[in-house]
Amino acid sequence: MHDLPQTPTAPERTPIGATPVPETGVVPRTQLGGARVLVVGDVMLDRYWFGDVNRISPEAPVPVVHVQRQEDRLGGASNVARNAVALGAQAGLLCVIGHDEPGERIIQLLGDSGVTPFIERDPALLTTIKLRVLSRQQQLLRVDFENLPAHEVLLAGLARFDDLLPSHDVILMSDYAKGGLTHVTKMIANARAAGKPVLVDPKGDDWERYRGATLITPNRAELREVVGQWKSEEDLHARVSKLRTDLQFDALLLTRSEEGMTLFSNDGTWHASAQAREVYDVSGAGDTVIATLAVMLGAGLPLIDAVALANRAAGIVVGKLGTATVDYDELFA
Repeated sequence: MHDLPQTPTAPERTPIGATPVPETGVVPRTQLGGARVLVVGDVMLDRYWFGDVNRISPEAPVPVVHVQRQEDRLGGASNVARNAVALGAQAGLLCVIGHDEPGERIIQLLGDSGVTPFIERDPALLTTIKLRVLSRQQQLLRVDFENLPAHEVLLAGLARFDDLLPSHDVILMSDYAKGGLTHVTKMIANARAAGKPVLVDPKGDDWERYRGATLITPNRAELREVVGQWKSEEDLHARVSKLRTDLQFDALLLTRSEEGMTLFSNDGTWHASAQAREVYDVSGAGDTVIATLAVMLGAGLPLIDAVALANRAAGIVVGKLGTATVDYDELFA
């Protein structure tokens, strides 16, 4: 049972952004450098094994991969935080990891990335790993290792979250359904009471737990799981409007892959066409989108300008292999 806000009225609406993008279309580095984003959620280690396939196994009809190179990258909420730092912002990460080799590797990678870690450790937790085996830039197999964190560790994270609120401008919830956001409803209520905008990258069909969020960023499959299959654009608009009213979302940004993205807010609906020239790998693209939004809102940009820049960032990152980032120079090239 999730904690629900105790106030019977809607949360106070925090204005989103006030400083439009200059006519040059470039936001100064110093402006982005002042943005302070707190990312909360499920972290994981994205582990890649690269090798060649030259034969089929005599034991079973499967390819034999001769692994020649291994690479570890930050995944989940940690990739979101890394994306924020790549754009020049200040990013903190509140998360739970285990006392194991993948957990230590995540700490090492966070230190290299410039993300400020606020980490709770659970001795009984297996730090989540997504192991991908690739040959000639094609993914052959993915193996996942994971379990859920302990209740006591999650309560400690909730207390730490309240302590971190005053020193951050934007709160970003990155939900991968690994248990790190068990108390997300309470966190959103506390952040909104403190006047902080809250962005949510959702998971699953229980969006009641995200009630009162400033902005939620589902993809088509995630939104369909909650509102059902829409029959037309008009039907989609009606379903989103009802959802936003019921759950008190200021805005919803629907990411639509090759169709771009559509923003639904109190100011109306705005669509941005996809900008990708070549789609190479969509894994982690949602992380880049919501991280870019958080940085731009933290820097004071209006929501519509933040969405336009997030769409541009998405078009860049899908041209890269695996979980990747877009840096300042790429975004404003």
